[in-house]
Amino acid sequence: MEPADFKKWRKSMGLSQKEAANALGLKRRMIQYYEKGERDGEKVKIPRTVRLACFALTKGIADYHGPNRKLELLDEGSER
Repeated sequence: MEPADFKKWRKSMGLSQKEAANALGLKRRMIQYYEKGERDGEKVKIPRTVRLACFALTKGIADYHGPNRKLELLDEGSER
């Protein structure tokens, strides 16, 4: 996932940077780094865990507690 793809994902989900950070369990500043693609002049790669979390959120999955447990789904209208 490239920085532009990450920003496009966030906007397609209707999330502010702060909301995306909360949904992904990150600091808002990391969202900014991922969208810019760099931090203090150094290239920043979006980790696989974050990419997979983006995919899960896209599919409506808010949390995963392990096999044989019920998935926590996003509520329509609830804060992500």
